[in-house]
Amino acid sequence: MSLRRSLYGYLTAAHLLFLGLTISLFHQAPLLMLGLEALVLLSFALGVVLIRRALEPLGYTRHFHDLLQDQHYAARLQQSGDPQLNELVQLFNTMLGALYQERLQLGEQQGFLDRLLEATPSAVIVFDFDGRISLLNASAHALLKLDDAKGKPLAACLPADADLHHPGLLAQLDALPLGDSQLLTDTDGRRYRGQRGHFYDRGFARHFLLIEELTQELESSEKATYDKLIRVLAHEVNNTVAATGSVLDSLLYYRSQLAERDGEDFSTAIVAVKRRNVSLGEFIERFTRVVKMPAPELRPNAVRDLMDDILYLYREPCRSRGIRIAWQRCDEVPAIELDRHLMEQALLNVVKNAMEAVEAQAADAAGEKTIEFVLASEADGVRLSVIDSGDLLGDVPARQLFTPFFTTKKGGQGIGLLFVREVLNRHGFAYRLAATGQGTTRFDIWLSGGQV
Repeated sequence: MSLRRSLYGYLTAAHLLFLGLTISLFHQAPLLMLGLEALVLLSFALGVVLIRRALEPLGYTRHFHDLLQDQHYAARLQQSGDPQLNELVQLFNTMLGALYQERLQLGEQQGFLDRLLEATPSAVIVFDFDGRISLLNASAHALLKLDDAKGKPLAACLPADADLHHPGLLAQLDALPLGDSQLLTDTDGRRYRGQRGHFYDRGFARHFLLIEELTQELESSEKATYDKLIRVLAHEVNNTVAATGSVLDSLLYYRSQLAERDGEDFSTAIVAVKRRNVSLGEFIERFTRVVKMPAPELRPNAVRDLMDDILYLYREPCRSRGIRIAWQRCDEVPAIELDRHLMEQALLNVVKNAMEAVEAQAADAAGEKTIEFVLASEADGVRLSVIDSGDLLGDVPARQLFTPFFTTKKGGQGIGLLFVREVLNRHGFAYRLAATGQGTTRFDIWLSGGQV
């Protein structure tokens, strides 16, 4: 039973008892009975009024509760005729106003946060209390291709054929410990900074992942470092080579003063040292070509004609090594804005590496030795591919490719791919070098448009 009904029931019962007692005085003192009955009725009416006034704050409290439950923070309670009750109404209205302003501020902050998450170039993944994905921003969708990942743990999104020895970006992100920040690499060699953090929602911790691509930043830093290193080395080596060459030429004048047999040995030694001296100068010159590379002069060029020339140059060397060259030409490809000289040098390096890779694997590999050129016009641009059957990159992590001075060839210097990367970066062409997993290595260059 409610408090209102209880109070009214008690008031009614008490006054009925008083009325019954006054009726017993009817025969003894009728006038007194009438006065007492009027007094009882007046008391009952007064009790009803007092109960209503006493219970009126409960009505305001109930209305206030309904507004809170329905989250109608913009509504206000109406003033009453009682000044004391108006203080309570003012308190409730002040609380509603504060809640409305706080809700409005939180809504604005949430809207700003949503727009910020969508606009940021960093990928953001937010998990719920059970570790399932609850939010991915636009950058995360574009980077990780997780279209139907919401409601799933990150481990459930890993590909079924994931490589345990060279885990992909998703596997590395899933293994990130809380509060840690690490440098990660995907299967194409792009590098990222991954960080796992947490925040509190309704008193419980929720995790999030922040992924920021660092490929261009790290490559610029690396380039600045080896530029400086190569310039210092070139300066010192060239000065030494020039001075040594001059001294060696001067020493040859003393041959005539020696015996014939001694003179011949002396001359042979000097010539050998000069040859090594020239080789050292050429070695440094190959590095300085990367550093001193001029800005590309872009002009429309037919890529098929460029590849025809390269194919003509390497046809005979490949034939003598038993390597078959295949050329899938596409005449519909339009002219591309590029520096023909730089691109030709870069592609010659790529084909030379492919030929050497096939030749190096000839003793162990079974089947036909091939190098294939593919020029294709795709929906998002023009793709040029060089595919060889050498498969030298099968066990090489992608992050090591295009690293300065890294090479898979015995006696290699790591200059060729460094030069190729610099040329492609200066043209703004996307590229990828990786083993296909089918016994071949593939070098893809997107001459226009973006990478698939």
